[in-house]
Amino acid sequence: MRVQTTGYTNSKYIKNKMTFWFLLLLGIITYYMVQRSVAQITKTPVWLLWLVLMAPPLIWTGWSAVYGVEVRPPRALMIAPLVISPILYWVLFQLGRRPSEATQAMEAVPKSQLAINPTPETVASARPIQPNEETQLRNCFPWSLYYLQEIEYRPQAVICKGQLRTDATAAYKQVKENIEAEFGDRFIVMLQEGFNGKPIFVLVPNTQLAKYQQRSSEKLTRPGLALALLFATLMTTTLVGTRIAGVEAQQLKDNLGVLSRGLPYALALLTILGIHELAHYITARRYKIRATLPYFIPIPLFLGTFGAFIQMRSPVPNRKALFDVSVAGPLAGFIATLPILAWGLAHSTITPLTEQSGLFNPDSLNPRYSILLALISKLVLGSQLITKTAIDLHPVAFAGLLGLVVTALNLVPVGQLDGGHIIHAMFGQRNAIFIGQIARFLLLLLALVQPGFLLWAIMLIFVPLIDEPALNDVTELNNQRDILGILSIALLILIVLPLPNVFVRLLGL
Repeated sequence: MRVQTTGYTNSKYIKNKMTFWFLLLLGIITYYMVQRSVAQITKTPVWLLWLVLMAPPLIWTGWSAVYGVEVRPPRALMIAPLVISPILYWVLFQLGRRPSEATQAMEAVPKSQLAINPTPETVASARPIQPNEETQLRNCFPWSLYYLQEIEYRPQAVICKGQLRTDATAAYKQVKENIEAEFGDRFIVMLQEGFNGKPIFVLVPNTQLAKYQQRSSEKLTRPGLALALLFATLMTTTLVGTRIAGVEAQQLKDNLGVLSRGLPYALALLTILGIHELAHYITARRYKIRATLPYFIPIPLFLGTFGAFIQMRSPVPNRKALFDVSVAGPLAGFIATLPILAWGLAHSTITPLTEQSGLFNPDSLNPRYSILLALISKLVLGSQLITKTAIDLHPVAFAGLLGLVVTALNLVPVGQLDGGHIIHAMFGQRNAIFIGQIARFLLLLLALVQPGFLLWAIMLIFVPLIDEPALNDVTELNNQRDILGILSIALLILIVLPLPNVFVRLLGL
């Protein structure tokens, strides 16, 4: 009995120590996250915003300290802080918001064009519009479309403030045509949302016109480079696939023919990643956005690749285009993932559930750590998958699992990820910054339940919250796109959240 008590005490001590260090790490990361992302756009003290965000884990930790880790907090105490904390954070953030539209306009300008602490003399010397041209500029704004009230001159932009009197799309089109007729290609015309919610026109001097013209004549679609990277990634993923298939290093040295056992994993993973990026590319070309072909990133370790990407070399015309280009990749990749994952699961084997079983263990996958994965696994494996079993994944199934992870990672509504673009297109740039901040914090909280997400959550801290705006960043989406955007976020939730206990019992898992 004494030995058992000592073991229990040691176990409790270790758990408390791990909780302390995790809470300390979470606190440091959260403070850095708030300081880095919103300190410049709100007067609310950083420590207060940090304290509000840290309230849920502090409350739960306090409960555990008083009642012990074995006693679970009431459901209301688990849910209420998660609901109240983001709302209170948003209220405090808005109360202290700095009301300068010029700041937001400057964020839309390339960093290379920003002046550091401009003085009145530098503002006057770098005035984009000459005094005798102001009347021409004012004439570009018909009062029936946009009633111009004030022009603010900056070295980096001309900010035109007023009242929008008609549809934003029609106003932007006409004003842009008028400015191009008067000033040619001297300016990039942008329609943005100011901090007060009112639309403002921003004229950014096209100082790099020669570079843009040179880029427009370049051949972006370099099929040779794209094919070379694809072939190299096929080799590295095949090599990694042999290890996943159980091929020993000595076997590979003795017989290179066993490399073929890594092909199922490689082809399945490249198909998912390729379809994801091709959907981005095709949609971008449909909107006449100049984009490169998908480029794969080979690496001979880890998963065999760091994924694939395309580069867009021209501005996004409006929020509709931003949404369509962004949502196309994750949805196309997810659709490609489903049959691959189902086939792979059907050829996987059932294994006993152990302490090592988890979401990221292909030899002993516990599908209950993901709602969607659990449902798909139960649908494919049926009565074979019961409470005390896990899944030894077939290499193709592992590629399908990675397809789900890639889809979820891209749908996180943060900054320049696909999910960040989607939220930006749905709610505007201002609200997207706030939502991205909350999303990063919630992912850190999720790491309390699923430690495999901790590295992912830390990586997202270094993803900028500010997304590059579209030229017309005011016109809102239609209802169909809003619904599709909500469904994409629902898909993210289904992938990253564990299966609730009530469904575990209902499905016999």
